Amino acid sequence: MKPTRTSKAWMREHVNDPFVKKARLEGYRSRASYKLMEIDDRDRLLQPGLQVVDLGAAPGGWSQVARNRMGSRGQVWAIDVLSMVPIEGVNFIQGDFNDVAVSRSLAQALPKAGVDLVLSDLAPNVSGVALYDQARATDLWEAALEFSANTLKQNGKFLVKAFHGADFEAFVVLMRSVFDSVSTRKPAASRDRSSEVYLLGKTLKPGAQEVLRQHFHPE
Repeated sequence: MKPTRTSKAWMREHVNDPFVKKARLEGYRSRASYKLMEIDDRDRLLQPGLQVVDLGAAPGGWSQVARNRMGSRGQVWAIDVLSMVPIEGVNFIQGDFNDVAVSRSLAQALPKAGVDLVLSDLAPNVSGVALYDQARATDLWEAALEFSANTLKQNGKFLVKAFHGADFEAFVVLMRSVFDSVSTRKPAASRDRSSEVYLLGKTLKPGAQEVLRQHFHPE
């Protein structure tokens, strides 16, 4: 297929992106690594000894940052439907975290007491149809939120990528019904023209799982 004018422009922007160049020089797998690093510099999410889950991990940029900043202590689980080149000290599970078989594998692998941090840089493949893409993105945010509520310790934290659009404010309200505090982060490595932002939820509210059960699975 002949490259379109839009795809050529994206490639030029990508190749010339300073964070892409920096990632290559410093050995990170994606420019997204710098988004997590900036947020962590501010919020100190990654501490030695933590139990961390990275949803939508491939190609592994966030898992690299988590492992590097935590040192040899703690555990990192990376999950993605795509394959990922192994990272030393990172436990990779390939599959959709919503699938029953993958959920069972995770239930066996993750600590029964819960994890400290769930990271989600999930985003759908863009079709170009705005309403459809927004709906698919919202499905991913909501699935990651439900996963975090069922997996985190009570004082755990959840960092998720979201996009401004029709469903954004409703999702923020839903997060605030689940976490004691919800903050918005827009790291420098996130392109100015991008509508993406990161939402950071801290400390599960009592009954958070029931709130989400009623929201997603009403009887």
